[in-house]
Amino acid sequence: MKRLLSTTERSDLRLSLKDALFIGFCALFAVLVRVFFRVKLKISGRSMLPTVFFLMLARGSVRYRFAAIFAGLLAGSAAIFMGFAKQGPLVLLQYLAVATVIDGLAWLLPRRFDHALWSGLTGALAGSTKFFTEYSKNFLIGMDATINLQLSALEGAGAALFGLLAGLLLPVVLRRLKAYGVIS
Repeated sequence: MKRLLSTTERSDLRLSLKDALFIGFCALFAVLVRVFFRVKLKISGRSMLPTVFFLMLARGSVRYRFAAIFAGLLAGSAAIFMGFAKQGPLVLLQYLAVATVIDGLAWLLPRRFDHALWSGLTGALAGSTKFFTEYSKNFLIGMDATINLQLSALEGAGAALFGLLAGLLLPVVLRRLKAYGVIS
């Protein structure tokens, strides 16, 4: 029994070429969708929809334990390379914060991305990381604490709402990918 458990744990840490390519495509699509929809809509947190969706898709369809973190690292690096926003290297931290929440909840609630409730909760919590990254960024530039808290709460609430929407979309897409044999 002990040997069986250790074999299973080791297989979760191995990354096949097919899985690595799928994670890379998810990271690429997370960045490209943001590029294509760079329209100024004045809606707080709208960029969390593709970010959360594709990072959760990477984690939900690949058995690799750190799939979302790996996809977040790739997406953040691509966003830095493409010159996203005015934040520079903080973009990488935003992607990694979202990915860490997704991988952490996937570790606590294994195989729950197939259910809309748990997937939506994970998406909302991952989107709410925007509050902490926005607060940190505004703190570093010297914004007043009260204004910073209000602005960050508004951004975090909007991002949590769009993260919830992304989480609710995920089970449908995962079922379709499994039905077509793209993922197992």
